[in-house]
Amino acid sequence: MTKKEIDARLYKYAIEIVRCVDKFSKDISGQVIARQLIRSGTSVVANVVEAKGASSRKDYINFYTYSLKSANESKLWIGLARDTGKLQKDIAETILKETVEISNILGASIITMKKNSKITKI
Repeated sequence: MTKKEIDARLYKYAIEIVRCVDKFSKDISGQVIARQLIRSGTSVVANVVEAKGASSRKDYINFYTYSLKSANESKLWIGLARDTGKLQKDIAETILKETVEISNILGASIITMKKNSKITKI
């Protein structure tokens, strides 16, 4: 995938997160989980966008790392919503699958960037 394709996919993912949280149950726990998911899920694309303004290669990689951490956190909230019945299982499974794929893409990108920059520890 090109950077442009990844950026487009991440933006589409953020839109799907917003649509997904609108389907959560309206009780207190559903809304708390929804708020956590919208924060972490939209942070995935936000950190990649922030990387474009990074002041150094290390800073650039750090933003991708934050994005990966947000994607990993989102997996928790989606699973929790699914397993507590706050979100329909089919909707949760679809968005969870995309979250896992995005995490894999970000993780592979970070490994490649570190290898190319010869950064072993951030």
